[in-house]
Amino acid sequence: MDFNLTYEQKMVKEMVRKFAEEEIVPVARENDVKEHFPLEIIKKMAPLGFLGALIPEKYGGAGLDFISDAIIFEEIGRADSSIRTTLSVQVHLVGLAILNWGSEEQKEKYLPRLCKGEILGCFALTEPGAGSDASNLSMTAAFTDKGWVLNGTKTWISNGGIADISIVFAQTDKSKKHEGIAAFIVEKGTHGFTTKEIKGKLGLRASNTAELIFEDCMIPKDALLGKVGDGFKVAMSALDNGRYGVASGCVGIIQGCIDACVKYAKERHQFGKPIGSFQLIQEKIARMVVDCDASRLLVYRAGGLKNKGIKNTFETSIAKYFASESAVRAATDAIQIFGAYGCSNEYPVERYLRDAKVATIYEGTSEIQKLIIGYHTLGIKAFG
Repeated sequence: MDFNLTYEQKMVKEMVRKFAEEEIVPVARENDVKEHFPLEIIKKMAPLGFLGALIPEKYGGAGLDFISDAIIFEEIGRADSSIRTTLSVQVHLVGLAILNWGSEEQKEKYLPRLCKGEILGCFALTEPGAGSDASNLSMTAAFTDKGWVLNGTKTWISNGGIADISIVFAQTDKSKKHEGIAAFIVEKGTHGFTTKEIKGKLGLRASNTAELIFEDCMIPKDALLGKVGDGFKVAMSALDNGRYGVASGCVGIIQGCIDACVKYAKERHQFGKPIGSFQLIQEKIARMVVDCDASRLLVYRAGGLKNKGIKNTFETSIAKYFASESAVRAATDAIQIFGAYGCSNEYPVERYLRDAKVATIYEGTSEIQKLIIGYHTLGIKAFG
């Protein structure tokens, strides 16, 4: 197994790091405080290929591999997880879902525009009563001569308030349970479709999060993504990619904690010497380094399988679980190293902690990741 990055991957890393340092880092604190969604930064990513990293060039994407994709999300996550969230939804949950499940007409209609940043997308699966139990959807889709009629509510949808297209999951036949779920592409401005922004979040404060409301929302027949009954498979395959993006971003958080703590531990003096000389400070930083390396390697393992087209739910869940929990641990230790300053937004470590905690919840909680890992290990399902 070759652990070295290719020349192209090194160039991607250098380009993304430069962009993040120049465009994202200087405004990350202000955007977090003001809960400002930085559309202007997202638009600047499009010419660099970030919005279509994994989409083939045929559809306007950059056609990169999954390791290059992980590098992008690590570097963006190191700068600001809010922007990483927006990007992950755009690429992993929306772009790849359309690429893998859409008709040729849907691919040609939406993918080039997603890659150019002309439109943004969201992935509407979670409901007030259906979070971890994604098969228990209350939202309905009724087929008529004129098309599909959607009724229901989605909540905690990243990009939901600013998205131009939404991939929406609804139940077509409750008697069929998860086999009755279908996925649809719903365009902004469709009659009967409204959104309500969610503010006051613990973390990811500069990302857009919203509630989506559908009241007798009529959409055309060709809005169906895949076939009726494919919806649950569409959602689960998309989450395998979404979790990969979250894990990659968490590697960035851990690396950001290391970078911040190394610098601070050399500059901060107590008892007549830099605090970096203290054994317990070194112990905390050493643990961050080990967790960062382990998380990155787990992400790359999953990415290697994705590059080969091999099923990777197990490996991706391991990477998402370990990296997100490690990011919380790293940020907690970073705040301890910074002391009182760590509790202030003068430094990024308190934002790292808030953002990392969210990463243990969305795209499947740490508890759900453990159950997925348990199922693949034991062959026994802990839930339906």
